[in-house]
Amino acid sequence: FLFHFLEYANVVFLVYFLVANAVYTLLMCLSLYAVSLHSKFAAEKPYGDMADSPITPPITLIVPAYNEEKAIVDTVLSLRNLNYPGMEILVVDDGSNDGTIEQLVERFRLRRVDVIYREALKTSPVKAFYHNPEMQELLVMSVEHGGKSRALNAGINMARSPYFCTVDADSIVEKDALLRLMAPVVQSTQNTVVSGGVVRIANGCGISHGIITKIDLAQSWLERCQTVEYIRTFLFGRPGWNALNATFITSGAFCLLHKNSVIEVGGFSGETVTEDIDMIASLRRYLTDKKREYRIVFIADPICWTEAPRTIKMLARQRRRWQLGLTQTVMKNFDMIFNPRFGSMGLLSMPFHAYLEALGCVVEAFGTFLIPISYFLGAMPLPTFELFMFLAVGYGTLLSMGSVVMEELTLRRYPTWKHVAVLMSYAVIENLGYRQMINLFRAHGVLQYFTGRKRWEAVQHKGIDPRGATAHGD
Repeated sequence: FLFHFLEYANVVFLVYFLVANAVYTLLMCLSLYAVSLHSKFAAEKPYGDMADSPITPPITLIVPAYNEEKAIVDTVLSLRNLNYPGMEILVVDDGSNDGTIEQLVERFRLRRVDVIYREALKTSPVKAFYHNPEMQELLVMSVEHGGKSRALNAGINMARSPYFCTVDADSIVEKDALLRLMAPVVQSTQNTVVSGGVVRIANGCGISHGIITKIDLAQSWLERCQTVEYIRTFLFGRPGWNALNATFITSGAFCLLHKNSVIEVGGFSGETVTEDIDMIASLRRYLTDKKREYRIVFIADPICWTEAPRTIKMLARQRRRWQLGLTQTVMKNFDMIFNPRFGSMGLLSMPFHAYLEALGCVVEAFGTFLIPISYFLGAMPLPTFELFMFLAVGYGTLLSMGSVVMEELTLRRYPTWKHVAVLMSYAVIENLGYRQMINLFRAHGVLQYFTGRKRWEAVQHKGIDPRGATAHGD
């Protein structure tokens, strides 16, 4: 029985890896073409004209924060340094029990004020507002703890601009990133309801007063593997889906949204633990049902730097939550899969994210254990085992290396060839243990969905060392 089971399992694994790698190859080629075109356009685009233009829409930057005392000041300083006309910064403290509010009050000399607050979206009760008249663009509001979705909705209620940008409280945004994020909104004749940017790993970089002063790599293998993984995630697939008008995921760490459209769908939902993915699905469903023309885009060069987990324990929490949220969103919108009413998103992107991204990690996790067992028990001949190793490890390495090359040919955020060489080496290392570990974490997230677990797993941050990678050896 075991022998026959392994033979059938081998067929499933082989079909999965062949299909997955074929799709990933097509996405990489499409993404390379899309990113190359955009990088040429961005090099010629005078973003300074947008900064000086009276028709550039104002933006509210909403920063939900829960126990972020180590990072929140640098994040706000980063936002205050942005090159953008007509922006307001709204920090929503989600009932933190550390010194988040105290850090903000002390650094920006805030004082408690009375503000008129109207609820377009239902949120947690508001406790207080803080403001400094000398910093008109900054407002801090404190609400009772209710989770990130409720904190974001509270920010939307207070936002005065037609567009808002969500920014994680442990992030550093590059100076012109907001202009780049707004560019497709200004240039399109259609209503662009979402514009997503790129997130990079800040671990190892030098930071001073909210500005990245030195781009470098962290010292630990875990953080470097995440750096390669982020490059592959944001440059390898998302530009391809954007070219197909099938974007399903934009990172809530740095994402521009049309306020009225978000209010129409009821704001951010607490039904999933990844409110950003859920919002994209909700907007696509609502606007398609209303037969409105709209765009949801991903832009490959607005950069937001964020702190990545430094320990395996925190990394496991993060990836379980991401996978749980993706699975929740896919199952919540299962009727959109292969549904031509939703265009290329329903016919291509939703099936990909449901079967390869949400559930595929379970197949890969089982394959990690069963393929070697099958070979050693004689249920798999050596040539087939070698093919599996190439598809599961070797080809994944080539894709990771291709993503690093794409980054160097287009965005070039890492300044020296030494950085590129290190990233290329970790493109190999990442596929020899790290990727398999991540698949186990992700498979656990899928298991959590089917066992009814919905709890948010918090990731603890240590803050970015302002001196950069050379200052520590973690």
